Amino acid sequence: MRRRVVVTGMGGITALGEDWPAIRARFKAGKTGVRRMPEWDRYHGLNTRLAAPIDGFDVSNRYERKKLRTMGSVSRMAVYATERAITDAGLTGEACLTQGRTGIAYGSSFGSPEPVLGFAELMKTGASTKLTGTSYLQMMSHTAAVNIGLFFAITGRILPTSSACTSGSHAIGYGAETIRYGMQDVMIVGGADELSVFEAAVFDTLFATSTRNDAPETTPRPFDRDRDGLVVGEGAATLILEEFEHAKARGARIHAELVGYGTNSDGNHVSQPSANTMSVALKLAMEDANLPADAIDFVNGHGTATEWGDIEESKATVDVFGKRIPLHALKSYFGHSLGACGSIEAWLGIEMMKDGWFAPTANLVNVDERCAELDYVMGEGRRLDIEYLMSNNFAFGGINTSLIFKRV
Repeated sequence: MRRRVVVTGMGGITALGEDWPAIRARFKAGKTGVRRMPEWDRYHGLNTRLAAPIDGFDVSNRYERKKLRTMGSVSRMAVYATERAITDAGLTGEACLTQGRTGIAYGSSFGSPEPVLGFAELMKTGASTKLTGTSYLQMMSHTAAVNIGLFFAITGRILPTSSACTSGSHAIGYGAETIRYGMQDVMIVGGADELSVFEAAVFDTLFATSTRNDAPETTPRPFDRDRDGLVVGEGAATLILEEFEHAKARGARIHAELVGYGTNSDGNHVSQPSANTMSVALKLAMEDANLPADAIDFVNGHGTATEWGDIEESKATVDVFGKRIPLHALKSYFGHSLGACGSIEAWLGIEMMKDGWFAPTANLVNVDERCAELDYVMGEGRRLDIEYLMSNNFAFGGINTSLIFKRV
């Protein structure tokens, strides 16, 4: 029998804050987390100088040094977001976390880039002055999932997801399936990524980054005719997924129900998405939820502010829902947080659904005429009483994900 999956805990950290009231206030004020990065001026081959960093994040006095040794910044953010989510779920110190029926599905696009320098030095010069016994543990692609497990003594299954911009949403979807089919009762799910010039350079070499270096408040501009590329960000978000009867038995507060998940791949091009297969992923999520298209009330879009990505995403969305669907893109506030974006956008999408207020896409003034005609939420936030929210993400390699949450 297919079991129901609910969200009982949420926690995160972003460039605009760590809790919904603070983030909501900045949304309402039209503030974004994007700023110029003067420390990147020494990279002469880099065109962009923009990012959305989390300033002042430090858990060195919060957690034991012994536990921090295997954690780079990406794992520290993931553990911190998870601590907040576990607290929110009322599971702190609960035996169910450590008795094998709680698992982890968590992703990042890479891991911590800094330890890579030690291996690069070794390969280039033959020296290993920067290598330590924990270098690999900090840089490995499953570092966030492993460190969450170690920190909270989780003994259930671990599903690491490292699929670039769908790492967080993949984790949520796979975590839901794990509960749905009886393999775990609770899943700690989400994604994290830390800011590094490494990530900025990946997109810069593809001419996909914004170079409005002297006007950071005006970029990124998803779906706007004057966009000039994405801005890289950082952050983490964790959801606690729980089997419905398990949550009900312990009297847990339920934020939302996860009713649909769809994922597929384009099978065509590593960096140019396809509207056709994107739309299939959206339809797969609705089939999973047993919902018609007209049941979906709002779409939380991927919205990277790249030309091809915006156009193809809008075409896929209108193909499934028609012109009537309201859509926004939260990367306009946080930049592209890569492996974290799917979980951050799911977390804040649920918060907005509960609140009945949806933020507009920042910096969207003139919709690109090449984008499909949709009900783009722009200018001001919108009061909406909705039942079903869809959150979509699309990644390098042509990987597509779609999640559907129901208000409870």
